[in-house]
Amino acid sequence: NRLVVQLKDEKHNSDMLLLNILPEEVAEELKAKGTANAKLFNDVTVLFTDFKGFTTVSELLSPQELVDELHTCFSAFDEICGKYDIEKIKTVGDAYLAVAGLPVPDSNHAQNVVKAAIEISAFMQQRKAEATFGARQAFDVRIGIHSGSVVAGIVGVKKFAYDIWGDAVNTAARMEQNSEPGKINVSEATYTLLSNSSTLKFEYRGEIEAKNKGKLKMYYVESV
Repeated sequence: NRLVVQLKDEKHNSDMLLLNILPEEVAEELKAKGTANAKLFNDVTVLFTDFKGFTTVSELLSPQELVDELHTCFSAFDEICGKYDIEKIKTVGDAYLAVAGLPVPDSNHAQNVVKAAIEISAFMQQRKAEATFGARQAFDVRIGIHSGSVVAGIVGVKKFAYDIWGDAVNTAARMEQNSEPGKINVSEATYTLLSNSSTLKFEYRGEIEAKNKGKLKMYYVESV
């Protein structure tokens, strides 16, 4: 009857909303148990991006223009990450955090993240070119990547969110902070996983001082 159909529709809508917030495996666990346990994932690759000069550019935009530009950029990032089975974790201001290799393990986690990063960089370069032509403001993106282990799970009881923690997240952030606009900066761990790739080339940058991490070996992705 109509009530049954309505209840099914409401359940479908709530399930879809949950899947928009959480990975499918975590959503199913949450529905079944009411909670979802945090888990350690040893082999993942973390992607961190932010926009250089964000404050300067944002001052030239109206609040709505700023939100619209962020929405356009992050929507494109979402689509690219989806192509490569990369799990978006969150955005914080102008920063974007994603990870490959969880909650379902993926042996190609490093390669997938670097490929996605290349597409993200290309999208932003195209957006910048179009903005210059059309007298519109656009951002320059910095990208950092690191491979390692993280703990992932749900925090909080209100507006809960799936998040990741661990040294790998911090190191990916340091890779991004030590990158340059339009560049993809990867750690030694990620480079080691991909050094035998026939389609990726890297430029060794040497050991660079990273905040609270000491000197770290870093590499720029050169080409595909």
